[in-house]
Amino acid sequence: MSKSDPFKYFHSSAEVIRLAVMMYVRFPLSLRNVEDLLHERGIDISHETVRYWWNRFGPIFAAEIRKKRVQHLRAYSNWQWHLDEVFVKINGEAHYRWRAVDHEGEVLESFVTKRRDRRAALKFIRKSMKRFGSPHTFVTDKLRSYGAALKEIGAADRQETGRWLNNRAENSHLPFRRRERAMLRFRRIRSLQKFATVHTSVFNHFNQERSLTSRANFKLNRAAALAEWRQLGAA
Repeated sequence: MSKSDPFKYFHSSAEVIRLAVMMYVRFPLSLRNVEDLLHERGIDISHETVRYWWNRFGPIFAAEIRKKRVQHLRAYSNWQWHLDEVFVKINGEAHYRWRAVDHEGEVLESFVTKRRDRRAALKFIRKSMKRFGSPHTFVTDKLRSYGAALKEIGAADRQETGRWLNNRAENSHLPFRRRERAMLRFRRIRSLQKFATVHTSVFNHFNQERSLTSRANFKLNRAAALAEWRQLGAA
C-alpha cells in the first residue's frame, strides 16, 4: 500500500511547511518571529498558520525521526542511561518533565507528570524501556523515587548515584528551557507533552556535537541531516 501524502489539499508547498516547522521547533523563535523571517524570504503567511502547521506536522515529522532512531538504537547495546527530572510551570502550578538521556547525550524519552513520586518514575522508566530496551546502568540523582521504581522492576543493582555523574542529563534540559522562554511558558499539560516530544526528536536530528568533530565532518553531517529533513512526510 502506498503511503498517503500528508501535504495533500494544502496550498503551500511541502518545502515551505517543513521550513516553517523546523524554524519554530528547532530555534528559540516565537510564531511571529517565524512569520517575519518567512516574509523576508517572500513567503507571506500568518503566525496562526505557523501554529497550525507545527501542530499538524510536528508530530508526524517527529514520529518519522523517532522510528528511524529507535531501529538504530535497539540494534546496539544500551550501555548507560542518565535519568533526570526538571520542573515546568503550567498556569503557576509545578509539573515535572522526566528525561532519559543515553551515554552520548541524546535525549531518548521525554515524559511530563504532575508529581515525581515512585508511581511517576516507574511509568516513565517502563515507557522508556518498552521503546528502547533495557540499559546496563541507570545513572540518577538521589531522588528516592528512582530507587523505589528500579527496585520494583528488579533493577536496583544497576542504579548509580553520585556527584557530577548525572551532568549529562542535567545539561540536556537547557535547549528546551530556551524554547520555553520564547513560548512564554505553557498553559496545558497536553500541549507541554506534545511540544516536548516534537522538540526532543527535532533537536536530536540536528544535534551534531560540533565541538567534538572537525569542521569538515560537521558540514557533512549537517548537510545530511538537512537533506533527510527535506524528505520527511514524502509520499
